[in-house]
Amino acid sequence: MNDIEILEIALPAIVLMTKLSAPLLIASMGVGLAISILQSVTQIQEFTLTFVPKLAAVGFVLLVGGNWMLRELVNSTTELFLQIPALVGAG
Repeated sequence: MNDIEILEIALPAIVLMTKLSAPLLIASMGVGLAISILQSVTQIQEFTLTFVPKLAAVGFVLLVGGNWMLRELVNSTTELFLQIPALVGAG
C-alpha cells in the first residue's frame, strides 16, 4: 500500500466527516450567534444561557438528519470494506 492508495482512502473519509458534521456545527453556531446577540441587546451576561438552546438545536438536527447521516456513514463503510481485497492485493 503506497501513499496514493492511502490518500484515496483518507480524502473521501475527511470529506464525509466534514459533510456529516457541518449541519451540527452550523446549527450550533447559528443558535450561539442568536443567543449572543440577544445577550448583547438585553445586557444579560450569563455564560450558561447558550448551553441548553445549542443542545436543543443539535438534538433537533440529529433528529431530522440523523437517518441521512447514518445512511451515508454505512454506505461509506460498506464501500471501504468492499475495497479491502483490492487494497491488500487479493483482487
